[in-house]
Amino acid sequence: MHERSDRYPGYDVLAKWSGPSWNDKTREVITRRLSIAPEPRFFTADEYETVVAIADRIVPQPADRPPVPIAALVDRKLDDQIMDGFRRPGVPRDGEAWRLGLKALNAEAAAAYGKRFAELPEALQDKLLRAAQSGELASGEWGGLRCEVFFRHRLGRDIVLAYYAHPTAWSEIGWGGPASPRGYVRLGLDERDPWEAAEATDGGDATAFRSNRRVR
Repeated sequence: MHERSDRYPGYDVLAKWSGPSWNDKTREVITRRLSIAPEPRFFTADEYETVVAIADRIVPQPADRPPVPIAALVDRKLDDQIMDGFRRPGVPRDGEAWRLGLKALNAEAAAAYGKRFAELPEALQDKLLRAAQSGELASGEWGGLRCEVFFRHRLGRDIVLAYYAHPTAWSEIGWGGPASPRGYVRLGLDERDPWEAAEATDGGDATAFRSNRRVR
């Protein structure tokens, strides 16, 4: 866990709940995300434990607030069969790619250190993830899936997107959420709508939120 660096002190995106920024559909979607329980539906218990361990290394979270349930968000997306609509060459369908990658990563951990990935100390978990990112893992369990492709286009991507799909992360980065039906007006670099969060400088003064806010 790392210590929280509060760039938007006192900002809570959920304060917009009953305001003009969000409509009923937006509140419905956010309610579902806030109510996700940290337990698997798609993954097996062992697979889920591995995803939790990976997420803790990819996106370490501060200790002073409830964590974003990253593994559960990834699990629900797979269980609900919410796909990207495209696949990279050599990458199986999302769920199949995850199962194959997790099996291979655990095989690599067992071969190198005699333990499952989730049982390893953090330093060794980081070492394996860096090796996967660099394309250095070659267990037969990977099949035709290259480890660096899995890391870049499935593992890392899905975990980071899951984190930033949660309102807790929105508050952390000063984002106002979908803003439906209100909408954003000032869309250029270094522009901020008056109702958006202001970023605090080291001296505590508020500055414009520097982002082009192009959210997919």
